[in-house]
Amino acid sequence: MAKKKGGRLLSSAGLVNYYESEDRRAVHISPITVMVVAAVIGIIVMIFNLLYSTHA
Repeated sequence: MAKKKGGRLLSSAGLVNYYESEDRRAVHISPITVMVVAAVIGIIVMIFNLLYSTHA
């Protein structure tokens, strides 16, 4: 069997190289911040759904 050179995944199509590059000018958001904001938005939507839902 021949060895594959490079060790890159063929299915990644260059995405691995894109995400590994660091840019100091880019906006950096921590994963915890994203999860907290998503949870708060979900809770707000649920509260509005309970307050303004119409029961026929």
